[in-house]
Amino acid sequence: MFPFTAVLGQDALKNCLVLNAVDPAIGGVLALGDRGTAKTTTIRALGDLLRHHEIDMPVAEMPLGATEDRVLGSLDVDKALRGEIVFAPGILSDAHGGFLYIDEVNLLDDFLVDVLLDVSASGVNRVERDGLSHTHPARFVLVGSGNPEEGQLRPQLEDRFGLATDVRTITDPALRVEIVRRRLEHDADPEAFARGWQGRQTQLADRILSARARLGAVALPDSMLDRIVDVCVESGAVGHRADLVLARSARALAALAGRDEVTPTDVAFAAVPALQHRTPSRPGDRSTTPAARVKLSAARVLRLRAA
Repeated sequence: MFPFTAVLGQDALKNCLVLNAVDPAIGGVLALGDRGTAKTTTIRALGDLLRHHEIDMPVAEMPLGATEDRVLGSLDVDKALRGEIVFAPGILSDAHGGFLYIDEVNLLDDFLVDVLLDVSASGVNRVERDGLSHTHPARFVLVGSGNPEEGQLRPQLEDRFGLATDVRTITDPALRVEIVRRRLEHDADPEAFARGWQGRQTQLADRILSARARLGAVALPDSMLDRIVDVCVESGAVGHRADLVLARSARALAALAGRDEVTPTDVAFAAVPALQHRTPSRPGDRSTTPAARVKLSAARVLRLRAA
């Protein structure tokens, strides 16, 4: 498996994933953009890092075209032939307590979208079919990737993702050279390549573990919460989930940094991934993207210089 810390040029996606590893209540990551930009590699690499450092957050993948039985679970046919009524767990059961990753999420069947909306809201999967009645917990961090040129994501599902980031083809020649070099080194000798990154992998895993332990003690003063809400209002973010996600993301950032209190910088850093997919484009306004508008709004409210 390609090491997570060796993935180059996709810092925004990596940061979003790490924040969700610190606080799964943030609600997941939506990564839309160009094909062939290491979206799937990055997500699988995080799961491998967490598994090797005993952080219990499995990554279950939902392939495009997965059947209802495979996703929800169904009657165990082999045991049914022996007269036993036994539930065979599906992908949602595999994802409990970890990540549910859906590639080409924008091409997902409407029925499965409805299932995900229901289960992600309730945290419970209920299966009633073939004489079987079964209920099991299904709380997971939803991670989706896809190319928006191939289809649009339903707004109801898009809003369920806590954070969102655009993943674009890198245009810096030097960076592209290094990406190719690392991939070739990995493919030539995966074990040796992994050993070379083991120290950085362990450092990141230790940071995540420390942040998870610290998270509950990170203070969010009322004055900072007021500014979080002001950023959401100023940006034009739709829905109140925006405020909650931004608050949780800022706390996770503070925990990762080893701080005991959320700062304006934490809020500013989390604002774009938390709000850009909840900030609609304004008709006739081609001068600013939702991401740029969020960044400017955060800078004004927090009295920081826009990067």
